[in-house]
Amino acid sequence: MTGTALPEKRVNLIDCKQGAVRAVRFNVDGNYCITCGSDKSLKLWNPHRSLLIKTYAGHGYEVLDAQASCDNSQICSCGLDKTVILYDVASGKALKKYRGHVGQVNCVRFNEESTLILSGSVDGSVRVWDIKSRKMEPVQVLDEAKDSVTCIQVSDHEILTGSADGRVRRYDLREGKMAVDSIGKPVTSVSFTRDGQCTLVSSLDNTLRLLDKDTGEMLNEYTGHKNSDYKIDNCLNSMDTHVMSGSEDGSVYIWDLLEAKIVQKLDHGKGVVHSMSHHPTENCLLTAVGPSVYVWKSKDASEAT
Repeated sequence: MTGTALPEKRVNLIDCKQGAVRAVRFNVDGNYCITCGSDKSLKLWNPHRSLLIKTYAGHGYEVLDAQASCDNSQICSCGLDKTVILYDVASGKALKKYRGHVGQVNCVRFNEESTLILSGSVDGSVRVWDIKSRKMEPVQVLDEAKDSVTCIQVSDHEILTGSADGRVRRYDLREGKMAVDSIGKPVTSVSFTRDGQCTLVSSLDNTLRLLDKDTGEMLNEYTGHKNSDYKIDNCLNSMDTHVMSGSEDGSVYIWDLLEAKIVQKLDHGKGVVHSMSHHPTENCLLTAVGPSVYVWKSKDASEAT
């Protein structure tokens, strides 16, 4: 597989049959993915074969986000019902249901060891839940945001959050410090670059920004897509060479990281491309529009499979 090949060919289209797909997420090794439905369900797929493996129930309203644990044995999810749920992948049972947020929960992530779940809500807080503990209260509450927490990413010692208050907050767990970068417009998606040096930030002004993680200096700006009304995911490819974002005009836009030029557009026809997930090592991208998940691969990869 060529190092800089891009996902450019649609190889699969999955009708998830769970209402609108609110989020799609690869698991840690990229063999499976999770879809979150407006019909209150979660589904586990092999997206490369369009194969449904299991369906998970337990939420009272739409499911907005989910993630698989580092060993693929558990799934955490969140939704409009203000709850965070921990599932056993094999049995499909809900192991724990955490209540504590006073508004819908927008985003959820495991920490690197999958011993904690972090959830961000419209109530302006990030709550940290210890899944090994019998206690159902959060072990920590980060309530610095002045508006809805829209997105979370977690590294081995850092928590990165974006908020509708126009700020990106980075919590350094080793040093017990918080750094704040002001974007000026509601932040809808944040990502760490894979080398851990930079952060990629989407906001509701049709712009993505690449920031130096330590100084907050803006290194690059990516424009051309439309994102002024909806929460839309961004991501980087597996080699940190290209930046990707959904768009309200029915396309995924792909920019060269360094030159900030649009090098590819993946057309979905119509609808908002609001959720996406890039394979951890291969040139494969999952995107969600309406009831469907699209699977995109490079031409070499799709011919090989």
